Amino acid sequence: MSENKPTSSPRSSARDYRRVVNSWAMYDWANSAFAVIILTAVYPVYYRALVTNAGRSPEDATAYWAYTNSASLLVIALVGPVLGAAADLAAGKMRMLKIALALGVLGSASLAFLGSETFVIGSLLFALANLGFTGGNIFYEALLPHIARPGDLDRVSTRGYALGYLGGGLLLVINALWLYRPEWFGPLDREFALRASFVSVAVWWLVFALPLFRNIAEPGGREMVRLSTRVLIDGWSRLQGTLKQIRRYRQVALFLAAFWLYNDGVSTIIKMAAAYGDEIGIGHNDMLIALILTQFIGFPSTLGFGALARTLGAKRSILLGLACYMVVSIGGFFIKSAVHFYALAVVVGLVQGGTQALSRSLFTTMVPKAQSSEFFGFFSTGEKLAGIVGPALFGLVGQLTGSSRWGIISVVFLFVTGAVLLCRVDEQEGRSVAETAESFA
Repeated sequence: MSENKPTSSPRSSARDYRRVVNSWAMYDWANSAFAVIILTAVYPVYYRALVTNAGRSPEDATAYWAYTNSASLLVIALVGPVLGAAADLAAGKMRMLKIALALGVLGSASLAFLGSETFVIGSLLFALANLGFTGGNIFYEALLPHIARPGDLDRVSTRGYALGYLGGGLLLVINALWLYRPEWFGPLDREFALRASFVSVAVWWLVFALPLFRNIAEPGGREMVRLSTRVLIDGWSRLQGTLKQIRRYRQVALFLAAFWLYNDGVSTIIKMAAAYGDEIGIGHNDMLIALILTQFIGFPSTLGFGALARTLGAKRSILLGLACYMVVSIGGFFIKSAVHFYALAVVVGLVQGGTQALSRSLFTTMVPKAQSSEFFGFFSTGEKLAGIVGPALFGLVGQLTGSSRWGIISVVFLFVTGAVLLCRVDEQEGRSVAETAESFA
């Protein structure tokens, strides 16, 4: 570990510890720009316009966006665990995160240069940016057990998500002003504002990611190994060994199955909300207002979930969030006005960040630190593989029925089955196995 950087040890001074935690959490603030602007609010509607300009139907446009999301996740789902294992072996979490950041930033900025009917190129550039976003999260989240003190995981994880809501919400407000009040900014027209919003994501992401790289060193204190084909092969071998021993981590496996299901529902709602709203006639202005509500409600609510976990425990708090999501999915079928859309956005804002943040911290307690990237590779892979199913199911049901209202109803199944499996997870057994594995390491 570099001598001129603050340590991530629990024995660090209070000041250094706060700096490390805040720097880590700022990456959530940074990459939430992509999640809000490109995944959720602006680019889905822009992409649908590209598809319809090419002569396809609105229903096809919604389906193509769903399929693009699903396909873009497949690569990272397949290679995530291998890269995670390699990063553990090579002490390369920070280097992998830098590569992912570069992909995400370049891909996001490139969206600004799309032509009016180039939806295929738009799909490819989005896939590149999404690879950087989702792949980066493997290594970012793998840092959590190394930077958070024992007993502080829920608070630190929810802090990251909360800052993500605040940062993403602020950039969304700025972009909304560009789009709907361009006259306030001189010679700025709507088309230019749309393209500028994609560039703003790249700049925001890059600038606010810098504190993490400045203040957090590669954890573990081991000597870095050059990332090479040999390391990747060794990572694959290590991954195979872990899979053979998966019975030792049966609570981790059970949690992952639950998480893959219910988080698929969460991510489907996030990714399809704008396209769905556009299809059923909700104005873009109203969708932006709803998303802004979600972001700014999400900031205090996510912090509140961290406090709630200290009373109910992480698992029970997650189950409460899933119950609310079931209400959102059923309510989505009956949406008839912007007011209804706002109401569901408020419910999502109350539970989305807390549910995801506590899932991350609960998983962290059940994995050995020395294999954190490898296990978060599994975490991310399962998340992404499941994320392929949800949007694809949404799109398919919408095409078959002629209405995406039935697509959103199908998401209820994911929340119910995920909740049932989560109820069966024995947290104490999972922690005990992780502690034993860490002692041997």
